[in-house]
Amino acid sequence: MDHPPGRRALSPLIPEGLDATLVLARHGESEFIVEGRFQGQSETPLSPAGRAQAALLGARLARPHEAPALPVPAGPPRELLHSPLARTRETAEAIVAAAPVAFPVRPEAGFLEIGQGAWEGLHRDEISATYGEILAAWRRTPVDAWAPGGEALPEVQARVREALATTLARLAEGGVPGTLDRDQVAGYGADAMGSQPWSIVVGHDGVFKVTLLTLFDLPLERFWMWTMDLCAISIVEIRAGRPVMRAHNMTGHLSVTLDESSVAQAEERSRSGAL
Repeated sequence: MDHPPGRRALSPLIPEGLDATLVLARHGESEFIVEGRFQGQSETPLSPAGRAQAALLGARLARPHEAPALPVPAGPPRELLHSPLARTRETAEAIVAAAPVAFPVRPEAGFLEIGQGAWEGLHRDEISATYGEILAAWRRTPVDAWAPGGEALPEVQARVREALATTLARLAEGGVPGTLDRDQVAGYGADAMGSQPWSIVVGHDGVFKVTLLTLFDLPLERFWMWTMDLCAISIVEIRAGRPVMRAHNMTGHLSVTLDESSVAQAEERSRSGAL
């Protein structure tokens, strides 16, 4: 097969015929988020609200089939992977603490947040004042501009792809390849997952944007098309080797913690371009 100029051939990301599910869960609110600082790969613990969010996330994933049921297979997850940073590790620990049965847990550096270089730890107003033109370019054309000393999106995608390939290969171990010769429309049997394997990834908004673009083979120029709220859940089913978006940015489990003020603050953070 010919490939566009400048684009090298890549090995297949999803094992042929794989039937599995990948649950993406963002970390809870951190202290840097409360302070309005860009995080990137800097360390910052969960805030008290973030710990409460993580506990609610853990309770939801511990009972995924209670109404309204999440579209995940029966049984416990094959494993839980998390970014090594403190805010994701703490969130992962809350999920494990709530789980009715034990399952393997491992850090995965491929799902680290996008490095924000000189911006990490700075307040968003200071970044706007000092790096206004670069910040504006990052918001408009993220493939062409990024934080000084930070990661370019193609660099991020390279490590994300490797981590995804490993995760999906582990889900495929011992499985029987599925087929697309079955109902594909919800309500006609497409929701029946049986005992297919599934895994949880606890990560960050920025790296999950790249994860979804990579899974669905979309260009990095569409980076800003996805967003994930704090402790939100997104679910991608792999159906006979083909990714299917089953749910995105689910936050109903956090409803007891949401109010008009927190919603407005979350929307402001999303508009700022902070990661």
